[in-house]
Order: sequence, then C-alpha cells, then structure tokens
Amino acid sequence: MTTNISHANASAEAGRRDPAAAEIGRHDPIVSFEFFPPKSEAAEATLMETVTRLAPLAPDFVSVTYGAGGSTRDRTFGIVTRIQDGSGLPTASHLTCVGASREEIDGVARALWAAGIRRIVALRGDPPGGAPYQVRPDGYAYAADLVAGLRRIADFDISVAAYPEVHPAAPSADFDLDNLKRKADAGADRALTQFFFDTEAFLRFRDHAAAAGIGLPIVPGILPITNFARTKEFATACGAAVPDWLEMLFEGLDETPDTRQLVAASVAVEQCRLLQTHGVEEFHFYTLNRAELTLAICRFLGIRPRRAEACAA
Repeated sequence: MTTNISHANASAEAGRRDPAAAEIGRHDPIVSFEFFPPKSEAAEATLMETVTRLAPLAPDFVSVTYGAGGSTRDRTFGIVTRIQDGSGLPTASHLTCVGASREEIDGVARALWAAGIRRIVALRGDPPGGAPYQVRPDGYAYAADLVAGLRRIADFDISVAAYPEVHPAAPSADFDLDNLKRKADAGADRALTQFFFDTEAFLRFRDHAAAAGIGLPIVPGILPITNFARTKEFATACGAAVPDWLEMLFEGLDETPDTRQLVAASVAVEQCRLLQTHGVEEFHFYTLNRAELTLAICRFLGIRPRRAEACAA
C-alpha cells in the first residue's frame, strides 16, 4: 500500500492500465458512521456537532456503541434517539449480551422499537475491567442467540461484528468463522468488521467467509488515525496488526497535528481505494466522535454533501 495522495494522475493512469480501476469514483461508496456515548455535556455537544457536519453526506446509517458490560445502556439509548430525532439519520443502537437477562435485553429492544429505532448492532460484548466472559443462565449466551431473539421481537435491521484477524478470544480462525455463520443463519443482515490495516487480511477473510457459505455483506471497518499511540492500544486490545510501515509514517508527528491529519487521511483513502479495486462498495467509519478526518476521507472518495447539492440545484 502506498501513501501518495496525488490521485488525479494516479487514477487516470490506473484507468488506462485496468478498466476495473477506472470505475472507481463513478459511483459513490455507501458509508456508515460509528459514535460512542459522551460522558459530559461538553462531549455531547462535540458529538452533536460531529453528527451535524457528517449528516449531509447521507450515510446509510449511524450507530452508537455500548460501554463494557452494557455500562452505558441508558446513555446509549438517549443519544441514539436524540441523533435520529434531531438529524433524521437512520440510527442503530449497539446491544450486547453482557450483564443482563434475556428479559432485560428484550425490554431494551422493545423500547428502541417503540422509540422509532429500527436498527441494532448485536454483539456479545465485553465484561467490564477485562474480566473473563461468563454466560448468564438467564441471558443470551452469544451474539447469534441475541440475533435470533431480536428476530422474534420485531423486524429490526441487524448488523453483527466480524473479525478479519480473528477475535482475540477465539481459539482459531475456523471457530471465529463458524461463529459468524451462526450469526448469519440466525438472521443478521450484514457484518461490520473490526478495523484493520492489513487489507490482504480482510480480502482473505472475505474469501473464506464466502467459501464457508456466509452470504452476508461484509463491510470493512475503517479507523481514521487521530492519535497513533491510542490507535496502537486499540489494535492490541482487538488483535489488529499494526504494520511497520504505518508506525514509520506516524513517527515524529506527535507535535505536528496538521501533518498527522494529512498522513492519516492519505492512509485511510488509499486503504479504501484499494478495497474498491476488489469490489468493496461500503465502508463503516469509526469516527471517535470527530468529523474532520472522516469528512476529508469521504471527500477524497467522491462523496459530496447531498443537501448542499440540492440547494445548489
């Protein structure tokens, strides 16, 4: 993967060499954005400003995460409804199995449906404090069970998680893939992947999923790098490899935020464009509640604010 952002000449040359590459940019990719529930009024104001700035890009949906152990359940519910009611964007709530009974989880799902929320990201979830995961006898054991339960409650659009570089708790890649198939068979609509920087790992995973009979759309998760040290911590926690070339790119940029932003945008754009050459048409961005980088990346990918275009017309 390169990091050259001189795309005009590169795209023209690629089109001469490869007709498939010439198709990139002719059709806007489909995007979705992930947020997390803020912990303060100031952080909530920042998030709502981010939503306002990203909304004109007309994402397919946006999602709001849960904290470990379902610790932000009430805040997540409040933010999900506020975003959807305030912006009109289809908004998904994360929902996890951890720390709650089936009755409690079903109650949350019914409340979401009653509030007009039609999308859920169904996850097993992580216990707080890094504790080992334990199945509650009266709870949903795993995400596949949660998906099946949600299907009995209402006609939700359900996303689930996928792990191109294997879930850290999975004993093997085959086990992890079998788990994804169970979620698909239970009624999931799509899989959103953990972020990754090794694009080949994603492509291999997609091929293996297809060979295993998994027909779900597998949407790559893209993490724009706002802070490289923090990104490495995230990657270690979720089992995502950080290539040496990426570390070299960000070396020495801690005190030069403008340059760091340019490099981060370039890395994400090149990753998305490479994925596009392999037929990927959808991207799920982990925004970290910040708009600037995601806006820049979408701009490079040809996505324009639709409301602005409508006004201009």
